Amino acid sequence: MPTDPPDPNPLRDSYDAVASEYVEHLFAELEGKPLDRHLLNRFAEEVRGRGLVGDFGCGPGHVARYLQEQGVRVLGIDVSPEMIRQAARLTPGVEFRVGDLLALDLPDASLAGIVAFYSVIHFEPAQLDLAFGQMRRVLASDGVLLLSFHIGEKTLHLDELWGRAVSLDFRFLVPSEIVAALHAAGFVVTESTEREPYEGAEYPSRRCYLLARPGLS
Repeated sequence: MPTDPPDPNPLRDSYDAVASEYVEHLFAELEGKPLDRHLLNRFAEEVRGRGLVGDFGCGPGHVARYLQEQGVRVLGIDVSPEMIRQAARLTPGVEFRVGDLLALDLPDASLAGIVAFYSVIHFEPAQLDLAFGQMRRVLASDGVLLLSFHIGEKTLHLDELWGRAVSLDFRFLVPSEIVAALHAAGFVVTESTEREPYEGAEYPSRRCYLLARPGLS
């Protein structure tokens, strides 16, 4: 019997459509982002040898690959099966799987760390709360979260990206509001870093990076 097609999911379907182009344009992007590398190096120093680390919204796996090169054991999760296929092809030494950040198929307190680079920018506020709650659930009590996002209050909608038809909303976020949402989910933000965009290397938006840890229950 033929199987029914999956329910429409604009986020999944859009990233499936541009997965090859994403690899072409962005897989090597960390080479031009020294602060990102510095923060990932610091994150790696803290979680190395302490267990599994989740790269949430991993795309084609370039952040997971970088962390693996720093000696971290990584699991990459993304909603897009085609992104996961590309990631597994490009970095065969890392486990990648399709997953939903709003309903993570992971045991409680199973991760030593989570890195989420620009993976929550597609979520509405209620979804953000749910995603942060899921992150807190799967992170060990002594774990660490490294989160990044675009700073602002606008939503940028795209119907086309790299010549492919998509339907994507990129939400720019206010750091104080994200800190409050993380706190509500049971995190304590210990460090906050902001930077201007790297000219010619990325979309021209100001960026925020938050380091957070589980708070006392």
